This record gives sequence, structure tokens and C-alpha cells, in this order.
Amino acid sequence: MTGSGEQLYIELWVSLASLLRSYTAAHGLNGNRQATVELGEQRITVRHGNAWLELNRQGATIHWRREDAQNGVLELTESGRLRDPRSPTPGDLGHPDEEEMDMAAEAWARELMHEQ
Repeated sequence: MTGSGEQLYIELWVSLASLLRSYTAAHGLNGNRQATVELGEQRITVRHGNAWLELNRQGATIHWRREDAQNGVLELTESGRLRDPRSPTPGDLGHPDEEEMDMAAEAWARELMHEQ
């Protein structure tokens, strides 16, 4: 991967952490609850009570896991979306399963903040 390609994924990574901070804060407003979001170069950890989400990045690949043993793999795309690497590629029949980063962050935040 080129230096500029890696820099793009670092910027997207920081943006994902920021989105998680914003959405966990928004979901915690009603109940006066807070989550912690820790950002590292290769890891984002979000905690709220006993619920947590850990994201580990290697280049564009993100491995995620939850406290209840759910886990998966996603890829950052150059357009700033998250893609399931098992989905069809653009040249295959069908469309890649891509989701906007903010939608994924909001869904994770909602799940984390409403578990207790």
C-alpha cells in the first residue's frame, strides 16, 4: 500500500472514532449516560457499562468484536464506506454490500448504549 493510501485509511479511522464518540454521546443524553471511546493507531475501543466494542485495523481491514462474542470483518473503502469483504465485487453480479461509516457507527452506538 502506498503512503498516501495508508494516510487515507488513517484519516478514515480517526473519522470513525469521532463518529462513535458523537453517536454514543447522543444516545446517552436521555439517560445521562456516557461511553468511553479510546482511539489508537490500530485499535478503537468503546465501552459502556458491561457492553464494549473493539475494532482493530490493519490497513483497510477492520476486525470487530463485541462482549457477547459477536465478531466480523469489514473493509474501509476509499470512498469512506465500510464494506463486507465477503460481498460481491463490483465486477460480479449484484452490488457490493457497502454502508456509510456514519450509519455503522450509529448502529453500534445504539446497541452499546441501550444494553444494560
